[in-house]
Amino acid sequence: MQQIKMKGLKRIAKHPTISLLISCTTLKEVKQIHAQLVVKGTLKNPHFHGQFVATIALHNTTNLLQYANKIFHSQQTHPTLFTLNSMIRAYSKSSTPSKSFHFYTYILHSNTLSPDNYTFTFLVRTCAQLHLHVTGLCVHAAVIKHGFEHDPHVQTGLVFMYAELGCLSSCYGVFEGVTEPDLVSQTAMLHACAKCGDVDFARKLFDEMPERDYVAWNAMIAGYAQSGRPREALDMFRLMQLEGVKLNEVSMVLVLFACTQLGALDQGRWVHAYVGRYKVGMTVTLGTALVDMYAKCGNIDKAMEVFWGMKERNVYTWSSAIGGLAMNGLGEESLDLFYTMKREGVQPNGVTFISVLKGCSVVGMVEEGRKHFDAMRSVYGIDPQLEHYGLMVDIYGRAGRVEEALNFINSMPMKPHVGAWSALLHACRVCKNKELGELALKKIVEQEDKNDGAYVLLSNIHAEYKNWERVSSLRQTMKAKGVRKLPGCSVIEVDGEVHEFIVGDKSHPRYGEIELKLEEISRCLRLAGYVADTNPVLFDIEEEEKEDALSKHSEKIAIAFGLISLKGVPVRVVMNLRICWDCHNVAKMISKIYNREIIVRDRNRFHHFKHGECSCKDYW
Repeated sequence: MQQIKMKGLKRIAKHPTISLLISCTTLKEVKQIHAQLVVKGTLKNPHFHGQFVATIALHNTTNLLQYANKIFHSQQTHPTLFTLNSMIRAYSKSSTPSKSFHFYTYILHSNTLSPDNYTFTFLVRTCAQLHLHVTGLCVHAAVIKHGFEHDPHVQTGLVFMYAELGCLSSCYGVFEGVTEPDLVSQTAMLHACAKCGDVDFARKLFDEMPERDYVAWNAMIAGYAQSGRPREALDMFRLMQLEGVKLNEVSMVLVLFACTQLGALDQGRWVHAYVGRYKVGMTVTLGTALVDMYAKCGNIDKAMEVFWGMKERNVYTWSSAIGGLAMNGLGEESLDLFYTMKREGVQPNGVTFISVLKGCSVVGMVEEGRKHFDAMRSVYGIDPQLEHYGLMVDIYGRAGRVEEALNFINSMPMKPHVGAWSALLHACRVCKNKELGELALKKIVEQEDKNDGAYVLLSNIHAEYKNWERVSSLRQTMKAKGVRKLPGCSVIEVDGEVHEFIVGDKSHPRYGEIELKLEEISRCLRLAGYVADTNPVLFDIEEEEKEDALSKHSEKIAIAFGLISLKGVPVRVVMNLRICWDCHNVAKMISKIYNREIIVRDRNRFHHFKHGECSCKDYW
């Protein structure tokens, strides 16, 4: 990227003295060259003056851009279109992109200048930065008015702009007008489809492209990963390697994101090894992605090793590490790290406080959690968002203080969201408070009438009280509303390959071995005194099938497969739902009977099972 930038500056800076600006990194150096040019009278020439302003502005640093702006406004002659376009371009990449329109207005009010294709190429980039739909439409209208709607550079820019605005149909409309799509325009459309969720059409475009650079590959991997299809993202990554496409930092960050979703620790380790083998610079972004991957794959020791080994860390790096410790049940350690972060002068943001509140939640530190929640606004000027409120409800609920949780919900300055009511409902399940549970369900279905998890959770509360009539009533309500329970799905990585198990699916090539292992586990559990907790199962199936159904939950199948396939390493399972009470107890017993560490990441948190104990202290 730096090489591309330098080449671009060299094309602009033709005057030998102005060319010296290319290697300048400080404002002091720029002022020294500026003084030479003033003494020599070079800047009296409008052409050289424009070169000078453009070269400074396109360094893309705030202080140099401000200096370029100051010089621009101090000039005596009329600026050239090149100079104005350069300022639009520089501001389109800056933290204040709206200032681009000041220079566009200058062009429109000029008696001698008119906007050209470069003007609009940079302006649509500005609109993409601003994420303002109406402004984007106005600029598109100006493009048409000035006759540049068929310019390939402008068309590509418009596709990118509409993708950033989330307007995929407009992307299609612009792309259809491209008479001869080149690699750049095809990649822009591919990026648009991937970003806006039409990954299948993006793949069709990708397969039809006569040539593909690393940008196209990255866009495809990103599309799969961000659409909740991480297995396909990793498949694309493997294909990218087979094609001999060189990986860059973006590729590795995207692959780590996919590994994080799947819990694919082995493949994440491969990326980390690649970074070391090929001396890839450990940037803050890449380091943060590695910390996040290791933490969310349950290897918190390695996550912290990477964290402390980074030469530079930003607030997101700290937040990832704090959140990773909390997710792995190390709440006190996560709070200690937060205090270390503050001592090092790093200012926390909203993401940091999500991690901090999670840390308070897992160790039941209610007053500590409330202190940090209040400090967000009073100390740091951060307005708590819905997720922060939901976490405070969870903190109260985990401590068994459900009435206080309800009072907190009722005091929220905005309409309580599903997350807050779900946290209360879960607390009601643990505390066996069916009255408040009914209220929480009512509030949830008012916002999401097909929230299957809420119905299942309340049903389990009533099942605990043997209230089969209410359980049956809830089941009938679900049927009447067309609410279907999301099937359980668990994934486990073995030798770098991800295996997926869905409840009731017997298609795995080694299912025969898995079934034999499940039978063995069942015998061992019975000998150890295990009795299945079948109460919640009534909600889903008939009486005679209860115990058999419990033994076929996807997480149990994945654990059984891990026991027969993995030797000497922890069994790591990632689930799409919360782990059920029975599976939780079974995993604890298996960890003791087989003397194996089992790590389960469910929809909510990690459960580290070892020697018959769980890190969640039986609250999840």
